[in-house]
Amino acid sequence: MRKSHYIPVTADVPGINDGLRALIRKCVRTALAAEGVDVPCEINVLITNDAGIRAVNQEMRNVDAATDVLSFPMFDFSPGDKPSPDDADPATGLVPLGDMLISWPHVTAQAKEYGHSNRRELAYLTVHSVLHLLGYDHLDEGPMKAQMRGREEAIMELLGLPRKK
Repeated sequence: MRKSHYIPVTADVPGINDGLRALIRKCVRTALAAEGVDVPCEINVLITNDAGIRAVNQEMRNVDAATDVLSFPMFDFSPGDKPSPDDADPATGLVPLGDMLISWPHVTAQAKEYGHSNRRELAYLTVHSVLHLLGYDHLDEGPMKAQMRGREEAIMELLGLPRKK
């Protein structure tokens, strides 16, 4: 059985260097550790453009719009649930948590809008997506959203990338 997470990061847009790929992997690992996930997992990450994420959003969710991040979990967890060794693929020893797509144009636009770096925005969207893969959601403006935002902020603190006050 593997002892570490497998996090392939691919990009079909220019400008995604090894440093940004490393940041994404660090964010995934930090979020999984913060959530108490102690089994090796696989999460596939694609950095794409607005046309790419819009096409996937249309195909998979029947929503004809670009967005900042899409998460496709392999399991139906509730917040606080964790994958177990029983969830692992016997061939790889990894729990296939799911896939995430991040729109690089949204990263750069939102970073500018919120007055922080592209790295911080990319980290935030990565953490946000990992939490979706682990069952968190923000469909309401009440307790579910507050719970997810609280976990995001705690993990971003662990990464040394807190929200500007």
